[in-house]
Amino acid sequence: MASCPSIFAYHFKANKIDMQKKILLMSLVLIMTNKLYLKAQSNQQNSNYKRFYIGSTLYLLGNFIPNDKNRPEYIQVNIGYRITPEDVVSFEFKRSIYAWPIGIPFGPSFDGPGLNYPGHARILAPTVGYQRFWWKGVYTSVYALNAFEKYMDENKKKIGNGYTLYLNVHLGYQFKFFKNRLFFEPAIGCSYWPIRTNVPESFKKVEGKWPNYFIQPGLHFGYNFN
Repeated sequence: MASCPSIFAYHFKANKIDMQKKILLMSLVLIMTNKLYLKAQSNQQNSNYKRFYIGSTLYLLGNFIPNDKNRPEYIQVNIGYRITPEDVVSFEFKRSIYAWPIGIPFGPSFDGPGLNYPGHARILAPTVGYQRFWWKGVYTSVYALNAFEKYMDENKKKIGNGYTLYLNVHLGYQFKFFKNRLFFEPAIGCSYWPIRTNVPESFKKVEGKWPNYFIQPGLHFGYNFN
């Protein structure tokens, strides 16, 4: 017959093993519960984001500058689809008129006397884009803008058709309003055109002194919906 200390040691060891099993079981339950909670929370967050949006740009305000001799007649419509909360593809349509060299920077020279084209160009520009969100509202984006151009002389007579491929890169931040229904995306962007064809000689002479890139702000805004 075992001694009392031996029996006590046996029962203590058995209870210790049972306690370890219970702790292990409780730990596994807590881990699984936590994983299920995080997964449900993630799914809920993903289900709350708006997949589609429609928008435009604050450059539209340029159409209302009083006494502007080179009114841009600017139109832009943006339509986007969010593949994930971080990845967005978009289609944009732009239409405008410009009478100054497209590489001329903002400043005293922009639209200055004697620096404009001898006429103007009218463009229709379907655009495709990709936007990536990295941290909170910080994003980068790239756009390929296909500008089909009609060149007009000073008498508004057509003198040719052309094509320019613009590649635009933006770095910006998205601000959300009204429970993510509205957004505003200020950004800094650089536009570069590696392809530019059939530009009339009179236009080439004016734009020859300027680079084939342009740094400008991005001012997109839009409305989100499912």
